[in-house]
Amino acid sequence: MLHTFHIPVLGLGYSVDTPIKVSHFGISSVASIVDDEMIEKMRMHHTLESGETYIPIRNREPDFRSRRITAYLDLMDRIVNKNFELLKKQPFTEASDLTRYFRLLPEASQLKQKYLRMLAAEPPEEKALMETDLRWEMRKGAIDVNIMSKVDKLNKDVYGQDLGDEFSDASAALRGFAKSTLNSSLVLSAGMNPRLYNYLENFKDFYPDKNERLKKKIILKVSDFRSAFIQAKYLAKKGIWVSEFRIESGLNCGGHAFATDGYLLGPILEEFKTKKQEMLEELFGLYQNALNAKSIAISKMPTLGITVQGGIGTSEEHQFLIDYYHVDATGWGSPFLLVPEVTNVDDQTLKDLTEAGSSDYYVSNSSPLGVLFNNFRRSTAEKQRLERIAKGQPGSPCKKKYLVSNTEFTAEPICTASREYQNLKIKQIESLGLTPEQCERQVNAVTEKLCLCEGLSTATLIKHRLLRPNENHAVSICPGPNLAWFSKVYSLGEMVDHIYGRVDLLAGVARPNMFINELNLYVEHYRKAMTENAISFSEKKDKYLVKFRDQLLAGIRYYKELAPKLMGEAGNSQKNLLIQLETIENGLVSFAS
Repeated sequence: MLHTFHIPVLGLGYSVDTPIKVSHFGISSVASIVDDEMIEKMRMHHTLESGETYIPIRNREPDFRSRRITAYLDLMDRIVNKNFELLKKQPFTEASDLTRYFRLLPEASQLKQKYLRMLAAEPPEEKALMETDLRWEMRKGAIDVNIMSKVDKLNKDVYGQDLGDEFSDASAALRGFAKSTLNSSLVLSAGMNPRLYNYLENFKDFYPDKNERLKKKIILKVSDFRSAFIQAKYLAKKGIWVSEFRIESGLNCGGHAFATDGYLLGPILEEFKTKKQEMLEELFGLYQNALNAKSIAISKMPTLGITVQGGIGTSEEHQFLIDYYHVDATGWGSPFLLVPEVTNVDDQTLKDLTEAGSSDYYVSNSSPLGVLFNNFRRSTAEKQRLERIAKGQPGSPCKKKYLVSNTEFTAEPICTASREYQNLKIKQIESLGLTPEQCERQVNAVTEKLCLCEGLSTATLIKHRLLRPNENHAVSICPGPNLAWFSKVYSLGEMVDHIYGRVDLLAGVARPNMFINELNLYVEHYRKAMTENAISFSEKKDKYLVKFRDQLLAGIRYYKELAPKLMGEAGNSQKNLLIQLETIENGLVSFAS
């Protein structure tokens, strides 16, 4: 990577074409390949915009989901390659995108240093040679893709007959990527899916070629060392190498959130730092044995990168993570929602994000997956959900069905955010003879579920004018709580300059360190869980919460020792950090007692 940051996946649609916008500038990004309906519409848009002929892939055609994804990824690859070649041919003038490419690079980059030397070169002949060398050394940013492993519905054909496992949603998406022309990575998130992991063995691009290179790589998005190691070993035994662990904060992130039993990001990164070499050696042994069994020879260990994302907000935090924990790069997601030239956010939602306060961002139970979900109170989808409840019509029409999983009332799985499920569940609750308070609490838990299949793609379709008037215009968005500190619309240059410390977009903003922000989120989660357990006590849950609290206290002790190394940020001196940690610790202990 030329840059020391990447742009992670943002919802289903917010970064679906981000690679087209940033890859030719050398910046890597991740597009979701979950929603093939939205992807097909975006393929039509970008095909026509690029002057190519669009041939639709209908949803009644064989293997349409996989073919749509392949066609879209191939299109992105062609567009990025074309844009990159055109950029390289531009002159090194003040206003050219070629100059912009080099200005965006971090100051420590060797390529940036060569560019600066070229600017200072005197003889025209020498300058021209240096310009040629710079163009030759330029690299595109990766066009990576994301699959949520657990979003893996089994499907039927047009006659209602069950299709095989290879036609499940996640497997079809994997096949779509595997058959594409991309030379990039597949980011697998949301936990382990053995069926999907086994299916990786079927595609040669995930194995080393005769030069021991991988055309397609695997990145695992993980939240702790243990689960990362387990998944990597499972894949290594199949001859599939994990090229990167993308560590994400359990709660201080966008999208779905996983509370990691109270393990905080700092201690998690410390464990990766101290155990990486030992892990690498074990993984490589398993990997070599598996490849030998497949008659594939390999002589050297492939690289395994470590990156981190979730709640990073300043250049000091970015650089500290790289310098202290030796991570290869950081991920900056939610702040790029405020960069219209990079992501797809409709005008109304963009306005709401710039005006939002910290209370507008919250961890919810809105996801039909039954996993915590970072929600935005001011989203039009959240407003629509409340309006439907007020009208006595809770739930959403279920059209795309990516998240159907519940068979409590029906033979075929349905979604817990659907109108069908919520009506059936509310009737059941009302028949139980509960007190009004108990009934209200349980009904609220049911109606909190939100349709994400449509809502997380809607903003993209609105922005590109691909949504028909009779379609639902309500937008769901899932930014991380870190976005509360950013309050303007920014350009790509401004955001990249902020990441690298060339400007400070948060100047004058009183923002705690990212580790303190995450710790506060965990304490809030713990308090809420304790309150809920007091209402409906479970001995198992009580033991879990004791362990959760102990991990938080261990994390606080770790941060107290780390505090001297975190000095340097404005408003986050060692003394201030220690005071904040002491205050949080005292509050946690007194609440638990």
